[in-house]
Amino acid sequence: MSSYLGAIDQGTTSTRFIVFDRSGRIAATAQKEHEQIYPQPGWVEHDPEEIWRRTQEVITEAMQQGGFQPEDLAAIGITNQRETTLVWRRRTGETVSNALVWQDTRVADAVEEFSRHGGQDRFRKQTGLPLATYFSSLKLRWILENVRGARELAESGELLFGTVDTYLIWKLTGGPQGGIHVTDVTNASRTQLMNLATLGWDSSLLDAFEIPEAVLPRIASSSEVYGTAQLAPIAGVPLAGILGDQQAALVGQTCFHPGQAKNTYGTGCFLLMNTGTAPVLSQHGLLTTVAFQFGRQPAHYALEGSVAISGALVQWLRDNLGLMCSSAEIEFLARTVQDNGGVYFVPAFSGLFAPYWKAGARGVITGLTRYANKGHLARAVLEATAYQTREVLEAMELDSGARLDVLRADGGMVRNDLLMQFQADMLNREVIRPRIQETTALGAAFTAGLAVGFYKDLEELRATWGIDYTWKPRMDPVSRERLYSEWKKAVARSFDWVE
Repeated sequence: MSSYLGAIDQGTTSTRFIVFDRSGRIAATAQKEHEQIYPQPGWVEHDPEEIWRRTQEVITEAMQQGGFQPEDLAAIGITNQRETTLVWRRRTGETVSNALVWQDTRVADAVEEFSRHGGQDRFRKQTGLPLATYFSSLKLRWILENVRGARELAESGELLFGTVDTYLIWKLTGGPQGGIHVTDVTNASRTQLMNLATLGWDSSLLDAFEIPEAVLPRIASSSEVYGTAQLAPIAGVPLAGILGDQQAALVGQTCFHPGQAKNTYGTGCFLLMNTGTAPVLSQHGLLTTVAFQFGRQPAHYALEGSVAISGALVQWLRDNLGLMCSSAEIEFLARTVQDNGGVYFVPAFSGLFAPYWKAGARGVITGLTRYANKGHLARAVLEATAYQTREVLEAMELDSGARLDVLRADGGMVRNDLLMQFQADMLNREVIRPRIQETTALGAAFTAGLAVGFYKDLEELRATWGIDYTWKPRMDPVSRERLYSEWKKAVARSFDWVE
C-alpha cells in the first residue's frame, strides 16, 4: 500500500512539491521561485510556461530526493494562488498572454464602470464578492477584449480559461492529448462567475461580464479523483484534491467546525473563518467564499479578510530598497530599535483590500522625522501586517457574532517571533503556531488523501494537529490603543491617491 501523499503548492512567488507521510511529516520537498513581471505600474504578470517548468522541476527533484517511485504516492493534491487568470489554446496548450496575477490592477477602470450600474456590491448576493480588481471575472474579460482574436477564438470553443489549478491539472493529465479541464468549488468561488447557492456557473454573471461559457472548466468538489498524472515521475498517481491556497490552509489547520479560524501570513495575509454549510454575507467589508467541499458532502463556507500585501512588503524592502540581503534579516533589523519611532507604513500597492476595498488607495509612509532610521522602517513593515490583521478580525467578529479566543497562524512569517508577539499584543489574545507549519500544502494532501481512502475521516486528520508555540499578549491597553489609533490615521492618508 502507498504510504505517502504528494502536494503541489503553486504560490504567488514560488512553486513547491512536498511529500507527506500519514502523520503529516515532510518526507521530501523542493521549491523554486518564478519571475514577477511588472510591465507597467499596477500590472503584475507571471509566465505560465515558467510556472509549468518549475512545477515539473520541483516534482522531479522531490521524488528523487526521497527516492520515491510513483507507486509510493497514494494521491496528489494541488493548492494554488487564487484569482490569477490564464487563457490558453485548447489544441496546443499555448497561452494567449501572460497570466494576470491576483494583485494586478489594470481593470480598475472596469471596476468603476461596472460599479456605476448597481454599486460595488452589485454581484455580492450571488458571489459573496464586491467588484474589485482582485477577482478573475474582469481579468478574463480584459484578456478577451485586449488580446487580438481572443474573443472570437473563445466563442468558437478554441480557448480555455482557468486559474492556476486548472492550468496545471490540464497539463498534468495530458494537455492537448486529453487534458482534463476542471476546477474546484473554492477556486471557482474566486472567479466572481460562480453562484454561491448553486455552486455552478451563473448565466446572468456570464452575460454581465461577457464571458462565453465554452471557455470555463467543470466545477468539481475539493476532494475527488479528477484524473491521473501523465508526468513521468508521478505517472499514474491520482490527482485527487484541489483547494485555493487560503482554503487549503484552513483545511491544513483542521478548522472543520463553524467558528474556527486561521490566518496565513504569506505574500498577502488572509484570515478565514469557517461559517458552516450556509454562506454568511458580510456587512463589514469581508468576502464570502467556499471553504471546502469533500466529495458529495455539503460545501462549507467561510468569511475571509484579504490583505493584499504582507510578506510582499518585506520582499519590497529587500529588493526595491536594498535594506537587507534576505527576507529573514528583517527581524534582526527591526530589533535594532525599541519601537517604530512613530513611523507607519500602509502598503496599499494594489489599493486596499479588506475591510476597505479602496482601489484608489496607494502606499504611504507616515510619521517620518530626522530620528527615524532603517530599523524603524523595518519595524513599521512588520507592524503593518499585525494592524491589518486586527482590522480584518474586528470586521469578522462583527459579521459572525462570535469572538475568536485564539488565532491559529501559519505561513512563512510565523517564524518571525517579533511579528507574532506584536500580533498577540495588538489582538490582545493568544496566537498559536501549529506543529506542522506547511499547512497550505498539507491541506491539499489531506483532501487528496480523503478522496482515495488514505484517511478514513476528519477525526484522523484532526489527530495530526498540534501546537508548536503560543504567543501571549503582554502590551498594556493604553499603548495598544494608541498605536492602533495612529495606524488608522495613517490608513486614512492612503485613501483616494489615484483619482
